[in-house]
Amino acid sequence: MESNNIQKGKLYLIPTTLGENEPLEVLPISIKRVIEAVDHYIVENEKSARRFIKKISPRKSQPGLHIEVLNKYTEAESIPSFLTPCEEGLNVGILSEAGCPGIADPGADVVRIAHQKNIQVVPLVGPSSILLALMASGFNGQNFAFNGYLPIDASERKKAIKSLERKSIDLRQSQIFIETPYRNDKLFKELTKTLADHTQLCIACDITLPTEFIRTQSVSEWQKTSMDLNKRPAIFIIQG
Repeated sequence: MESNNIQKGKLYLIPTTLGENEPLEVLPISIKRVIEAVDHYIVENEKSARRFIKKISPRKSQPGLHIEVLNKYTEAESIPSFLTPCEEGLNVGILSEAGCPGIADPGADVVRIAHQKNIQVVPLVGPSSILLALMASGFNGQNFAFNGYLPIDASERKKAIKSLERKSIDLRQSQIFIETPYRNDKLFKELTKTLADHTQLCIACDITLPTEFIRTQSVSEWQKTSMDLNKRPAIFIIQG
């Protein structure tokens, strides 16, 4: 009977840095406060999550942390149990590997279940490479679409690129997509070969890091530009 009167804990969506810079250079102090108060976490990678928590709160007890791993190997039926602490009155945090949980990153399934269980979801402020790239692109920020990864197959990828270019023209919509970092250079070459010369392309990589590079120019100008994007986290945006 008493358990029914327990106030549920909250689910905090905790952004992380986009690289190896000092967390409090790009994250608000509210992130530190939440991490110091929360001991239950849902993360993509336990080792890197513990390292991030230690950076933010060096005095926090690592043995006292309760961590559940959420990645492509996690069985769907086990996910609801990750929110058991919330139902027992304890707060839980979802930690992204880079950027914001649920945005091109695991977490959406947990958030959906939290809503079903009437658990309050609290998104915290932090860097999103997608939004930061769009902000800096000069493209339409009123109408845009994030398309995730393009197909790996060469012919399908070419069709996808042309389709996104057509959408950007017909809908006057900025088209945003990403690639696995070690394939960035290949994608860059394909974009400069497939897109029309006058199409505008923004490339934003290493956002918030000392090596940050963001540039918008026409495809014909990119064809004259030498780029090394290998293994650098990058966002690509086109607007026809």
